[in-house]
Amino acid sequence: MQINHDTRCALDDVVDLINTAADGDRADQLVTVRDLAAYVEGHSLSGVGALTEEDLNAVRSVRERFAEVFAAEEDRAAAELVNALVAEAGTTPQLTDHDGYDWHVHYFAPGASAAHHLAADGGMALAFIIVSGERDRLRRCAAPGCGRAFIDLSRNRSRRYCDSRTCGNRLHVAAYRARQRESAQAARG
Repeated sequence: MQINHDTRCALDDVVDLINTAADGDRADQLVTVRDLAAYVEGHSLSGVGALTEEDLNAVRSVRERFAEVFAAEEDRAAAELVNALVAEAGTTPQLTDHDGYDWHVHYFAPGASAAHHLAADGGMALAFIIVSGERDRLRRCAAPGCGRAFIDLSRNRSRRYCDSRTCGNRLHVAAYRARQRESAQAARG
């Protein structure tokens, strides 16, 4: 699957935003305006301005709606969710080159809030995934107790875990050790 750099960045922002939610023993990482400011800075959301409690609540709402897109049972339901997000964000596509980045498209209106910025760019990135028939690539980690969101961009659509350095490796090591135990038991008798 080929996606351009801007779409990939927007998809990464969507996944990272979803993964700020509390899940199992992981606490919510988007609780204060300071948390939101760190997210905005860490993801280089441009032109957002001063953040408020209202921005925090709006971004948390967008996060829930992105999670609903990942959980949608069918393309039509996911498309309806994305359409609503993008429409509410007041999408205004424009070509821009700023902060050392070459030409790219912003889907949010100039001066948009953090929530509208995320809803417009992330919503359009998710729309491209749906249009290309690739919605099944929007996944949750298969590791027991994890459930983090990720997008499987592997060629063979085989990725099952959110991060191969943690969940995947942990389960592969456990499976290896189980095979070693079985082999040792079989050798003993």
